[in-house]
Amino acid sequence: MRSVSESLAGRADIAELETLSFAEIRGALPETPAEQAIVRGGFPELYADPEIDHVTFYNSYLATYLERDVRSLANVGSLRDFERFLRACALRSANLLNKADLARDVGVSPTTANHWLSILEASGQVVLLEPWFSNRTKSIVKSPKLYLADTGLLCALLNIRSEAELRGSPAAGAVWETFVFAQLRARERRSGRVHSLFFWRDRTREVDFVVDIAGRLELFEAKWAELPVSGDAVNLDFVRNVVGNKRVAAATIVCRAANSYPLGDAVRALPVTELG
Repeated sequence: MRSVSESLAGRADIAELETLSFAEIRGALPETPAEQAIVRGGFPELYADPEIDHVTFYNSYLATYLERDVRSLANVGSLRDFERFLRACALRSANLLNKADLARDVGVSPTTANHWLSILEASGQVVLLEPWFSNRTKSIVKSPKLYLADTGLLCALLNIRSEAELRGSPAAGAVWETFVFAQLRARERRSGRVHSLFFWRDRTREVDFVVDIAGRLELFEAKWAELPVSGDAVNLDFVRNVVGNKRVAAATIVCRAANSYPLGDAVRALPVTELG
């Protein structure tokens, strides 16, 4: 965008091309399980040529990204520190962003951390999700949640190299939430909706995702479990009572179940394959 000499305001359509969604992967390869799609990620070349080793692919991707893209985007003094910063972001995927803690853990100033975070956003490596409030101005100033944009890169940064390692990892829940977030983001983009996806949080409770469609809300919780139970819906029920039943169009737990099934009062467990 920087190299475009004219503003083209009102005369150009800007399309953000992200990695493949799970629905797109399954459209080409219907038997692909969710765990494989999570670890392998959404880069098209990895599905065009299944013989490509995804671990080698992401190692090369990181080296190329750091050496070429980062250097062209900004004057980063230490690529080693920047890579450590990226790995620290991966460890915080699906968590509330605390820039001061992030800067302290990596050993850089808050100003540098803020600048590097903007580079990761601009280059499509991370996405920030804002909290939902009825007062939208309040949403903008509150702390967002941080997500890696692609779970393949996230798993590479967390040294999760296989489906078995994912199932045994203590980070599996956060990786799953990151995956569900990517699918919801793709769904909203396909629907032509912008700034419709949020999360809900107060001092003690959180609902992972809120989709606001003209004031009607869809609530989603991401659960790594194969068979969530009614107790997993407690936060969904709480938020529905807070905002009012009439405003909530649906309350859903996105999980690894094979089929959709009801969970208590107007809550459904939904496999990620049906999310699109």
